[in-house]
Amino acid sequence: MAQVQPPKESSAISSCDAYFEKVKSRKKLPQPLQETLTTAFARIPVSSFPQVPTGKVIEIQADTTVADAVKILSDCNILSAPVINPDAASSLNWRERHLGIIDYSAIILWVLESAELAAVALSASTATAVGLGAGAVGALGALAVGVTGPAAVAGLTVAAVGAAVAGGVAADQASGGDAPTAADNLGKEFYKVILQEEPFKSTAVKSIVKSYRWAPFIPVATDSSMLSVLLLLSKYRLRNVPVIEVGTPEIKNYITQSAIVGGLEGCKGRDWFDCITARPISDMGLPFMPPNEVISVQSDDLILEAFKRMRDNQVGGLAVVEGPGKKIVGNVSIRDIRHLLLKPELFSNFRQLTVKDFISIVVSTGQEVGRPTTPVTCKVDSTLGSVIQSLATKKVHRIYVVVDENEVIGVITLRDVISCFIYEPPNFFDNYFGFSVKEMLNK
Repeated sequence: MAQVQPPKESSAISSCDAYFEKVKSRKKLPQPLQETLTTAFARIPVSSFPQVPTGKVIEIQADTTVADAVKILSDCNILSAPVINPDAASSLNWRERHLGIIDYSAIILWVLESAELAAVALSASTATAVGLGAGAVGALGALAVGVTGPAAVAGLTVAAVGAAVAGGVAADQASGGDAPTAADNLGKEFYKVILQEEPFKSTAVKSIVKSYRWAPFIPVATDSSMLSVLLLLSKYRLRNVPVIEVGTPEIKNYITQSAIVGGLEGCKGRDWFDCITARPISDMGLPFMPPNEVISVQSDDLILEAFKRMRDNQVGGLAVVEGPGKKIVGNVSIRDIRHLLLKPELFSNFRQLTVKDFISIVVSTGQEVGRPTTPVTCKVDSTLGSVIQSLATKKVHRIYVVVDENEVIGVITLRDVISCFIYEPPNFFDNYFGFSVKEMLNK
């Protein structure tokens, strides 16, 4: 099974710098206007931003199982939540109290790697699959005791095959190498292995948070500027920013990319906003990627292949297309994986579940209230204002740019939209965030 390679020391920050340089070079806004906007956001305190809808930030205990964490995220209709260290729950030091943020990006990676492991065992024999927990742990002996999560996945892939061979069953070591193979081999046993067998049944959130630091816990204080939040959500690619009050343990607010774009939509009617958003998206350099870099999936591909592609490219969603012309017919996102975990009975015929069938089942069963039945798109001559309105009102995280017969040539994300309104003043990161935050972003 392929292993996730840790990023090089400066690769994360370098990638962020390259992205923002591209944004700056392509925007056609007058420099004085850009400076005025950036200065204005630098003067707005974080404390002025609206609270989360419920008024309380949802937090998840580190020893919560991944399955229960998915249920919490789904029930609260959120994509992520801070993870609390139970050994330091009352600490006033946010570094001690919070281990990170659990989101669907980490969960999808764990599920896919778990599926690949399970496929290896299932390909050996049904008997081995049913006894995967005992067999794999037995093969590892003492080394497997107490090991759960991604670390166990990495070691148990070989152990599962070894257990099968030791039992006199010939294992096909070539199977289970990727998500489509995993789906083909798993069938109806997928959920039994993933959610009912060890080590998956008892895998705690803390195991995933520590191994997949895609969502580090990087808070800002209530008296910080909104510019710092906007930069973290755009240039530095965070999906959410917790707001804390120094000296108190509770998180005061939780600002997401969606909340920011929704806030921008609420600025309609103000001169500065209307002046910018009346411009076509091309004046902002949107979309920021060429057509050949748009990540998509064919409608007849397996749904696990779609999730694997999100993992491999570290993106939150994909266009679902048909034909060589890449005509868009739908969209799948990371949040959709919750349906595989929460409603396994809907997908009993797993080995034949295509992306198109997956979307159809989710929509027909009413599992995604308010989900657009058609992909959200715009044209190359659309205004920035219309794009913001679509993102905010339809509550989606990306909008696809199409030409002719709905051929996808680009995608505009929440991050891209936020980036249009600001730039980073010289030395702002070093002066405002400091070395410790840079170190966390590079993890």
